[in-house]
Amino acid sequence: ADHFVAKFADLNAVPVRPVDDDALRALLSHDWPGNVRELENTMHRAVLLATGDSIGAEAIVLPDGSRPGAGTGMIETAAATTVAAAPSAVGKTVAAVEQDLIIDTLKHTFGNRTHAANILGISIRTLRNKLNDYTKSGIPVPQPGLAQEKAA
Repeated sequence: ADHFVAKFADLNAVPVRPVDDDALRALLSHDWPGNVRELENTMHRAVLLATGDSIGAEAIVLPDGSRPGAGTGMIETAAATTVAAAPSAVGKTVAAVEQDLIIDTLKHTFGNRTHAANILGISIRTLRNKLNDYTKSGIPVPQPGLAQEKAA
């Protein structure tokens, strides 16, 4: 877990945060059927979701959207996401919040759709379908590599 934290903190230009005891317990409570790849995706998401000086249990979300040791976890995940996003989401529809999250994640990944889908915990096909709908509606969608060109 620490290896992936360091890797993804560097890759995403965020500070390396230690994994706190609650997060470590959450990681140890899971049997990791996806093995190292599932742990890698989970820690990537944790690096991006973590706030504060350490990675807490609230940032540990499995690739399927559930939390370790929490059964399906979809309700808990939705509740935590709602609390985290509430100030900026007030007065917006779920579709608008989802759109903002997808576009922001795509910008964060420099337009890399596979990377964005992994972070969001959705299939690449679902992401592409949503992006096609946004494009048809006239919403600008970040193109692959475009953000890197602007940064250069």
